[in-house]
Amino acid sequence: MILNAASPAFLFAISLLQSADENADVTLPAQLSEDGGMSLLQLLMQGGYVMIPITILSFVAIYVIAERWKFLKGCVMPAAPFLKAVEDMLRNGETRAALNHCEQVDKPLGRILKQGISRLGRPIADIEEGIKNAGKKEIFMMEKRMDWLATIAGVAPLIGFLGTVTGMIQAFMQIQSLQGNVNPSVLAGGIWEALVTTAAGLAVGIFAYFFYNYLLSRINRMVFELEMATTEFIELLQKPAKKEKAAEKPRDFVAR
Repeated sequence: MILNAASPAFLFAISLLQSADENADVTLPAQLSEDGGMSLLQLLMQGGYVMIPITILSFVAIYVIAERWKFLKGCVMPAAPFLKAVEDMLRNGETRAALNHCEQVDKPLGRILKQGISRLGRPIADIEEGIKNAGKKEIFMMEKRMDWLATIAGVAPLIGFLGTVTGMIQAFMQIQSLQGNVNPSVLAGGIWEALVTTAAGLAVGIFAYFFYNYLLSRINRMVFELEMATTEFIELLQKPAKKEKAAEKPRDFVAR
């Protein structure tokens, strides 16, 4: 709604610029080329005070993306070899060695299975509950600060549109104060603020939204792999018990 309301204002301001006296009119692009161009910093400074929160949001987004990228990269591990090593240790009755192996790995899967192994000897429901609680904790750590990115993706464009509105208000206030004797240079400040803040807000929002979805897809894939691995671990604990029950043996490797 804000963008639609501001569009006629943009068209009106541009028409004013184009209808100015040719002798007095030197367009802003021409001025920029004569001055040797404008740096990115100078361009962003034309956005006014609204650029301050947009800039802060951009740095926060970069921090969250870099921090989450590093954290998720440290969570990746091949599940199959790890499960095979744990299975061999448990089959040989080396429960303590299995616990130490999980601690040394220090990955989400290792920390989850550690909770299950530490409960060996209890009913299988208790083991599953321990694994479930540990899994919730690991998922929470993976999704930490992701809500920051989602907020930035939504708020940054809105702040940019706010700069659009304030910039056009400034431009039309200048028109009123000059009583129709419009000089394009007088309107340039308001138009710059309107255009730069919109572009900057959209750029930050698109950037944050893209990496939010990318990181979220990685988290979902990792959560799926953790669920598959923990399910395989539970089945691993139950299979020997079923076989020994069929053979009427009183012990299995689940019990300590």
